[in-house]
Amino acid sequence: MCRLPAIKVKYLFLAWLGIFVGSWAIYMHYSSYSELCRGHVCQMIICDHYRRGIISGSSCQDLCEEGTLMLQHCLSSSPTHQVYSGVWKGKEVIIKCRIEEALRGDGGPDSAPRRQLALFDKPSRGTSMDEFREMLLSFLRSCLGEQPSLGSLVARIIALADVNQDGKVSLAEAKSVWALLQVNEFLLLVSLHEKEHTAKLLGFCGDLYVTERVSHGSLYRLELPGYLRPLVPSAVHAQLNQWLAPAWPRRARITIGLLEFVEEIFHGSYGSFFLCDSSPRHIGYNGKYDCKMADLESVATEMAVRGYLKGRRCEHNSDCTYGRDCTATCDKLVKQCNGDVVQPNLAK
Repeated sequence: MCRLPAIKVKYLFLAWLGIFVGSWAIYMHYSSYSELCRGHVCQMIICDHYRRGIISGSSCQDLCEEGTLMLQHCLSSSPTHQVYSGVWKGKEVIIKCRIEEALRGDGGPDSAPRRQLALFDKPSRGTSMDEFREMLLSFLRSCLGEQPSLGSLVARIIALADVNQDGKVSLAEAKSVWALLQVNEFLLLVSLHEKEHTAKLLGFCGDLYVTERVSHGSLYRLELPGYLRPLVPSAVHAQLNQWLAPAWPRRARITIGLLEFVEEIFHGSYGSFFLCDSSPRHIGYNGKYDCKMADLESVATEMAVRGYLKGRRCEHNSDCTYGRDCTATCDKLVKQCNGDVVQPNLAK
């Protein structure tokens, strides 16, 4: 009986294993891409609302009519939080948009726009400018606390909403900026617009907004897709990133910039803010190695952190955590978290 040499069997097995792993990786890539990347849905909904006069924004015409604002590469990590790199009039930008969880269910062809309409139900028709200012002021107080400078922030938001700069805010403009303020990162972009370590807000359309692109969107250059991480040992991944990381003097510059940012936001003009997730994926840097926050979702207002922690049921201090890094102590007598944050512990 003819038998294949052992060496050939080994090669055949390795070839089969390579084909299997490659096919699995391709399948996982495309299945995760279709689940995570729904920018076409986001653009369809936004442009439908714009053409119907429900929303407005400085980016609407370029996105929906002229085609000079284009979504290109998907960077989303959640189906409900769409993030794309793109181009706006030849300039590289980041485009972000929310899709409600309900949109993932099965529905009719026009069910998505109907569900999203609820995002733009305020303010209602007939709301005066004074009433809208009071709405904004009350909302900012609930998010940022009682701050003497909130009046200037309200004025900035109204100026931002006045897209055509006619000195008035239309209902579509008011609905758009109100929906955007419900997005934590947008509220932070407006509140921290003077900080040099945050990406600049460039435009918006409805609750879609555009920011400058940070040239290095993460502290580490090698970001493995989730489906490949189990296949690559953590030690190998760490070693590769160490080889690819900037030189030590440049790393020191980035670190100093991050410390400056944390200090600045802790003593912000509109209250205190905490960096509650210092994960490398949220922190980037530009071509000059200045620290730039690629994603402000990791930043939270003091009011939000206190509101989440105070009175929360707990057994241990570890139960009193907001995000990854903002922690309070657990009062074990009453089994409730205290509202005072012990980490980060910058002196006020």
